[in-house]
Amino acid sequence: MKIIISPAKKMNTDTDSFDISGLPEFLGDTEILKNEIRRLSLSEAKALWKCNDKLALLNYERFQTMDLTRNLTPAIMAYEGLQYQHMAPAVLTREALSYIGDHLCILSGFYGLLKPFDGVTPYRLEMQAKLALRGCKDLYDFWGDRLYKKLRDLHEKTGDSDRVVINLASKEYSRCIERYITCGDRLITVEFGETADKKVKQKGTLAKMARGEMVRFLAENQIGRPEDMREFHQLGFAFSEELSEDERYVFIRKG
Repeated sequence: MKIIISPAKKMNTDTDSFDISGLPEFLGDTEILKNEIRRLSLSEAKALWKCNDKLALLNYERFQTMDLTRNLTPAIMAYEGLQYQHMAPAVLTREALSYIGDHLCILSGFYGLLKPFDGVTPYRLEMQAKLALRGCKDLYDFWGDRLYKKLRDLHEKTGDSDRVVINLASKEYSRCIERYITCGDRLITVEFGETADKKVKQKGTLAKMARGEMVRFLAENQIGRPEDMREFHQLGFAFSEELSEDERYVFIRKG
């Protein structure tokens, strides 16, 4: 069983909490993207990133001096978003960290697919960014099916014959995997929301928090079967048998 999550925009450098396990799988492709972004002017980079002047200047300077092999932070510690705050890797037990290392994968527009303890450096590049290069119209085209194939390879390396993927990523990122799923895979998309007019309404902030809590729940309880995810009750959520399907697990928070 593998778990996919999105990255976060806000990043930091932490070289002390954990050692890195190695470099990202697609570092050569990351180098290509880095060089492409370096060629942009500040105004072009700002338009690509869709951010304010302060963030644009910060990230523009990051790319100008970026070293992909030195002063690296484990990916699980590098991202600072709500999802990662609620995952709280810094306080997980050794057993829970080992679980995360074996099961969790982070999708990235810049790095492709990351294992939790791959060493990364702060960057800004969302998967949906309109960056055309090398005959590719955007990053979805650039990465193609390679992230899905890498995920499949990780299943094989750990002996996961059933190829279950727990999708805790946003739609912008899960699209990189979903479009290549075959009949040999089982992709279970997890939704966190409230009910309104008999429909599930997801609130972005709460959903991010719940995704992080779910990763922590899976790790702390060493969950090996997707069915056992249904016991998740953090943040007031509860599994909805009525709204869920085989490939869609819905957790509802009572008002």
